Formats: sequence, structure tokens, C-alpha cells
Amino acid sequence: MSVTEPPTAVLLPGTGSDEVFVRSVFAGPLAAVGVALRTPRPRPGKDLVKAHLAALDATEGPVLVGGISLGAHLGALWAAANPDRCAGLLLALPAWTGDSAGAPAALAARHSAADVRSRGLEAALSTAVTGVAPWLAAELTRAWRGYGPALADSLEAAADHPGPAQADLTSLTVPAGVASCTDDPIHPIETAQAWAEALPRAHLGTTSLSAMSTDVEALGRATVLAWLRARFER
Repeated sequence: MSVTEPPTAVLLPGTGSDEVFVRSVFAGPLAAVGVALRTPRPRPGKDLVKAHLAALDATEGPVLVGGISLGAHLGALWAAANPDRCAGLLLALPAWTGDSAGAPAALAARHSAADVRSRGLEAALSTAVTGVAPWLAAELTRAWRGYGPALADSLEAAADHPGPAQADLTSLTVPAGVASCTDDPIHPIETAQAWAEALPRAHLGTTSLSAMSTDVEALGRATVLAWLRARFER
């Protein structure tokens, strides 16, 4: 594919998140560089991960893949299994490499799932949004309610799924943009740095949750700019 013909991007949401948030983060930055965006809607339940990967399998032609958190994990795993179908990677907020044991994001998802099962969705949601920034509270409220009774199963399916191993990342020779929020303890910047170092053609971009409180596209721009640097690097 010519560097003058940007591929379509197919991006997946994070754990307990949805396609609405992915689009709000990435649509503007990708449109600015002429890249069309598809954001498959999650199919809640125990087969959440399987459904996400099936959505990638259904794509035609080499595409940019990735997403946010879990979406980044699944995009990288899919690309490693389908190298001839991947034109590049947009990997925002990777949460762990390989096994999820001990990863803050996985622990948080399992805790939330247990709370939903114990007290119900609305009570668990009320706790989850207490003390968080208004924009994040609004995102969680819409997305969690959208998952409905399948929320706990979805959270557990995401938390239990391994991320890409080091060998998966080193096998990916396409341009990759990795991005992290420097003030996000759930998605440690050290993980994003490790991914950027393992990927053969990657750049790391950074922003902050504080910046996203007034400009949610900050995360998308950081990821897309990192991908562009990797893409045009010689």
C-alpha cells in the first residue's frame, strides 16, 4: 500500500467501554489525516473477546487495527495472527503484556464485576463514578448501562484474557502508534513504553487524563501522531 493512501482503521473499545467512546477519541484525529474509521459495537457477555476478534476477521483489505486498552490488546493479537491483513497499529492505553495477573486494570475489572454481581449494576456504577472526573463518569454511566445484565461477564472476560506476549509484539513490523496517559495508574505508562520498545516500528505518544477532561481527542491525537512518525520514519 502506498504511503499516500491511508488505510481504514478498525478500532475496538476497552473493558466496560463502548464504540461511542472510541469514536469520540479517534474520529477527529483520523479524519484530519484522511483515515476512515470503523468502530464495531461490543457484544456483551462471556464471548465478548471472541466477538471483538470476529469483527476484525470480517474486515476486508489491509487495515489499521487496535483501540483502547482491551482493544489495543486484541488488535495487536489479531495483527500477530494476520500479518498480511494489518497495515498498522493504533494502540492506546495498553494495560498489560501476556498474563493479566496483578495488572491494575484487570484487578479493577474483576472487582467491579464482583460488585455488580453482589449489589447490582446501578449500585456498583454509583461507587465506580464517585470521585472521578465528570467526563469519565458520564462515559462509564452510558457504557455500563449499555452492557446491561451482561456487564459482569464482560468485565471478567476482558480481565481474564491474556494480552499480547513479547514475542507477538516483536513480530509486528508494521508502523505502530502507542499512547499513554501519564497520570493513569490503571494503564501504567511503563506498559506503553515496553510495548513501544518491543514493536520494531513504533513511536510512543503521551497525554493525560487531565487533558482529556476538556479534550477527549487528546488521546487519539497522541496515538495517531505516534503512528504517523512510525509510518514515515526512514
